[in-house]
Amino acid sequence: MSKYPIQKTDEEWLKELGPERYRILREKGTERPFTGKYNLTATKGTYTCGACNTPLFESNSKFDSGCGWPSFDESIDGAVEYIKDTTLGMQRTEILCATCGSHLGHVFNDGPTETGQRYCVNSLSVDLEKE
Repeated sequence: MSKYPIQKTDEEWLKELGPERYRILREKGTERPFTGKYNLTATKGTYTCGACNTPLFESNSKFDSGCGWPSFDESIDGAVEYIKDTTLGMQRTEILCATCGSHLGHVFNDGPTETGQRYCVNSLSVDLEKE
């Protein structure tokens, strides 16, 4: 049994999310850089999981990293799970929603702020609840 509080079948997730969001959130896909709707957004609010609506990031932690995906220097406490990812011959840390296990992106230790973190997130994996 999964450890996530929200559990659904693959068919249920696909029906709710649609094919493109399903590919990102449930199949660990990625969107092309510089194409996501939140890449350059400066709107104030809270970024929530695109699958289950759990609050993940506050807009005051967002910055323009130039990498082509929305970037944050910290997550909301307890909202994100960290998994070692060695796919594609790289050593990275995958970030998942701690409530439903959906793929958000990766976190790197090269951020320019005092946290030193760069959470690199797919726009399709989040929604923005404006202030």
